[in-house]
Amino acid sequence: MASAPRPPPALMVQGTGSNVGKSLLVAGLCRAYAARGLRVRPFKPQNMSNNAAVAGDGREIGRAQALQARAAGIEPHVDMNPVLLKPESEHGAQVVVQGAVAGTADARGYHALKAGLMPRVLESFERLGRGADLILVEGAGSPAEVNLRENDIANMGFALAAGVPVALVGDVDRGGVIASLVGTWALLPPPERALTRGFVINKFRGDATLFDDANAVIEEKTGWAALGLVPWFEGARLLPAEDSVGLDSTPVGPAASTGRAIRIAVPRLPRISNTDDLDPLRAEPDTVLDLVPPGRALPGDADLVLLPGSKATRADLEALHAQGWALDIAAHVRRGGWVVGLCGGYQMLGRRVADPAGIEGAPGETPGLGLLDVETVMGGDKRLVRTQGHACDGGEAVAGYEMHMGRTTGSDTARPLLTLESGPDGACAQGGRVMGCYLHGLFAADGFRRAFLGRLRRRETAGIAYDALVEETLDALAAHLEAHLDLDRLQEVARAR
Repeated sequence: MASAPRPPPALMVQGTGSNVGKSLLVAGLCRAYAARGLRVRPFKPQNMSNNAAVAGDGREIGRAQALQARAAGIEPHVDMNPVLLKPESEHGAQVVVQGAVAGTADARGYHALKAGLMPRVLESFERLGRGADLILVEGAGSPAEVNLRENDIANMGFALAAGVPVALVGDVDRGGVIASLVGTWALLPPPERALTRGFVINKFRGDATLFDDANAVIEEKTGWAALGLVPWFEGARLLPAEDSVGLDSTPVGPAASTGRAIRIAVPRLPRISNTDDLDPLRAEPDTVLDLVPPGRALPGDADLVLLPGSKATRADLEALHAQGWALDIAAHVRRGGWVVGLCGGYQMLGRRVADPAGIEGAPGETPGLGLLDVETVMGGDKRLVRTQGHACDGGEAVAGYEMHMGRTTGSDTARPLLTLESGPDGACAQGGRVMGCYLHGLFAADGFRRAFLGRLRRRETAGIAYDALVEETLDALAAHLEAHLDLDRLQEVARAR
């Protein structure tokens, strides 16, 4: 009888907490090993994020796994992120399993669902491994969350079930990294300690030799090997983030100090989503992107107010009114300012958003901003499609994806913002300074972004090649990890599963 094929080498990158840099490290490792000629596949069993992307098969996965696939030089696939949780409220989230919506659940309800999800996770992992030379797995949160250990599919539960060795990442920049690593070891049962082959210190600043004694202490207390110390990578801000945890305003640069910067205000709504739509604007050298937190008015000197996507449009629209931002936007328009809404933000610009079936929350409707003569009714199947087209005004090429519920109609749709493969998309108000559409990735199109920013200030903008910038940053990240991690040793760990 023929023996079963040996599973491909795999390494799981877990962290002592959220936002320690797991996603970025996996992306950089994907690019580094792909550059060595390996067929690399990223994988994250469970992701919680409202930043999602549409894979090539028309199903959705976490945005971080789409970036990691890009780093590996392959198309994103739904098996790279079989379980995606998209928070809709303080207590509940939409559960997406292998790219399809499986329902909604609160924390306790999802905890009960997890046991039934492990077979789907392992199925995706096995399928993804066919023909791969290396699978790089990303954990979620921390394996030391003992209250969530039962039926875990995100960290050690998956690692044990799949027999994947673990490298544990600690974030030295936030402080307490020695305690977080040793504390994690103390909370892990012996099989999980044994599966953890070493630790990585991430986001280090300063003289690396000053950490030598700390490495020795951690090795002595845990028995884990020190696998590397990774200095702070400044280019991280140029890559799409996994979620909105680390979202911040862009620093004020030279253009801003001369008064020539284009100022973009973005209200930070509770269920903001697909924030990678902001990244190309943030990367421009002569723009300042101001993410306005609750409690602060939108700045009166903004050239543009941008309303990004939302996982719960009506709830975020109500928050927009409650914060007084709706009044700020109305005053901005009276001053001649520009407003753009993307996806959920586009829906908010209309007269009303109705949800008679309670798809995103309790049934009902919420008054919109009334800046576009359109209205949106939630219903029907979720639209998930990658597409391309051109701007109706200047003809610039655009490309991206749609990911939304509901249908938007009204007289202003007779002036669409875009023409896509499926037909017209979006709407523009009379006068052309208020507009919206459903296309995510709109501002990643260099020609469109340059022309649009030029119209805001009626002058030439510096302009960047955004896709090329992302590729250069991924290459720089890979070189950074090559210099500070022993990639040969990590590969040996992955082969030893």
